Amino acid sequence: MVTSALNLLGGGTDAAGTVTSGGTESIFLAMKAARDLAHARHGITAPQMVMPNTAHPAFNRHAQILGITPVRVPVGEDFRADVTAMAEAITPDTVLIVGSAPCYPYGLFDPITQLAGLALERGLCMHVDACVGGFQAPFVRALGRSVPDFDLSVAGVTSISADLHKYGFALKGASVVLFAHADLKRFSTFTFEDWPRGLYATDTFSGTRSGGPVAAAWAIMRYLGFDGYVDLHRRIMALRDEAIQQVGALEGCELIGTPELSLIAFTPAGADMSVLSDKMGETGWILNLLREPPSVQLMFNVSHEGRVGEFFADFERALPSARTTTQRRAITADY
Repeated sequence: MVTSALNLLGGGTDAAGTVTSGGTESIFLAMKAARDLAHARHGITAPQMVMPNTAHPAFNRHAQILGITPVRVPVGEDFRADVTAMAEAITPDTVLIVGSAPCYPYGLFDPITQLAGLALERGLCMHVDACVGGFQAPFVRALGRSVPDFDLSVAGVTSISADLHKYGFALKGASVVLFAHADLKRFSTFTFEDWPRGLYATDTFSGTRSGGPVAAAWAIMRYLGFDGYVDLHRRIMALRDEAIQQVGALEGCELIGTPELSLIAFTPAGADMSVLSDKMGETGWILNLLREPPSVQLMFNVSHEGRVGEFFADFERALPSARTTTQRRAITADY
């Protein structure tokens, strides 16, 4: 599985990786590796990391556990990482910078090549969170669609996380974290031998876990193969294209940015998002809402075939009530 992922995501001859239980654990191991490398080589004892404010909350969660100070930098007007602002946030204690491919809120790729260049210039680790896009982007590119460079083939990218249980179509509990160099992976592991039993070593945070999700992920990768994944993503991207066309036809609705893959977000101008969510709930739809800006997030899969038109017909019927309500409510947007 690791070899297949490395081949897919630009790993070189010295690259290495670990199968984890999910993107959260993959991110943890990348952060631990960056922290421990910086401590071993540069003596940094008060580590800091810099990321756009669209980065996944797991980075802050693990920063608390690992004793890293997280610095979130506002994105630019295009809703992508602001490379200049992130460069200005770097200090002598910075050990890691982060970019997403794509970010979860809007489905937009950060400028990974520029961020990686910044990491090279400053001698820092650079992690790409491709938990959503890692097992989709290569196949979408194979369809002839434009996808920015984002993986380990980009000079300066030192690690990348990609979830098999998202667009790899595996059961929940399967992800990979890949390192450009095996030496960096070594810092992601934990070893201990100062006890009677002898050497204890683990590549993951969770230690003992069921092998079921790993076996299932291996099986689906072998069953689908490269061509099978390409075909599935052809169907998914067709749904995405249909949805973008529908958004463009709705009065006062605007797509956020230019999403590269099948996760999109759009703003329905003037709508009370809570009322909109309630009205859609009456017809059986559960909306993913974003707070900044007030918007709706959609993430497509083959299970949505034949349902896109139905969704937008119900959405168009719900909009007038959401726009004319006199009792505005705060957005409840939970992830």
